[in-house]
Amino acid sequence: MSVFLLKLLIAHFLGDFVLQPDRWVQEKLKYKHKSVYMYAHLLVHGGVLLLLLQFEMKYWGAIGAVILSHFVIDWIKLSLNERANKQLLFVLDQVAHLLVIVVLASIYEPFKFSVDFLLTKQSLLLIMALICVTFVASVVMKVIMGKWDLDEDDANDSLNNAGKYIGMLERLFVFGFISIGQWQAIGLLIAAKSVFRFGDLSRARDRKLTEYILIGTLLSFGIAMLLGIGYQYAVKQWIN
Repeated sequence: MSVFLLKLLIAHFLGDFVLQPDRWVQEKLKYKHKSVYMYAHLLVHGGVLLLLLQFEMKYWGAIGAVILSHFVIDWIKLSLNERANKQLLFVLDQVAHLLVIVVLASIYEPFKFSVDFLLTKQSLLLIMALICVTFVASVVMKVIMGKWDLDEDDANDSLNNAGKYIGMLERLFVFGFISIGQWQAIGLLIAAKSVFRFGDLSRARDRKLTEYILIGTLLSFGIAMLLGIGYQYAVKQWIN
């Protein structure tokens, strides 16, 4: 990765996430391109770029292109904000900014971009393991835990699919800890989850709910541990 590309990326992340107060964002959402903070935001991006690129004249075209494209992309995003999914808009907004940066970097300092690293045996093995530890494990959990139907809690009191995403995240953490050899961190993760669910586990009259939570937690951690161990074994046997 070129130094020029790194500088453009750092400038983008600083301008969009570090040096943009929430008040600016709210004002932009309200007044769109008429907001003074829209242009203050662009000035911040330009200032950071100038500092990182050390005011070198040969990069002024790139700085101008970044600022202009940033205005156009942000204007489109703000215009669609009330009519489209906000999470999707955020992702598309960032992808568009990053694509502009990559194109500019390839123009000023040509580099070869290749996805061959994703097709290596180790990468494919890791991708398969991550798919299994998240989506495949979620389906397996749903099938196994589906034999019990609990009516104690109101579904409306819970976030939509929250349990599914919590399970995915905890299994990713367990898988990651095993991959880097930090087994003790899994104990801390279990302890942290127990603290958060203490209210559910402490309701003695809801014995079924307590048992359901314990079975689900142990099953989720067990699947993640088996996949983590299996991944390590496969790496040692097939790759190393």
